Amino acid sequence: MDTVTSLDKFRVPIGNQEIELQQFVFESGGMPLLRTRIREGSRFTIFDIDPVTAARWGKVLGDWAAAQPAETGKEGAAT
Repeated sequence: MDTVTSLDKFRVPIGNQEIELQQFVFESGGMPLLRTRIREGSRFTIFDIDPVTAARWGKVLGDWAAAQPAETGKEGAAT
C-alpha cells in the first residue's frame, strides 16, 4: 500500500483555499514525492513533485516572501 504522510495543512487568508502538503511514497519503490493538494470548494488541484523541484520551488517562495515588507502577510505567516 502506498504511504501518505501529512506534513502541513493550512488555509490561505485571501481566497480561503485549503493547502495540504504530504509526503507520498509508492509501495513499489522509487523516490518519495511532495504532494501539494489545493482545495477550492469541491475542486482539488494536486501536484506531485520531486525533491529537486521542491527545493527550487521552496527557495523561490522563501526569497519572494523575505523580500516583501514586514507588515505584508502576517495572517498567513508560519508559526
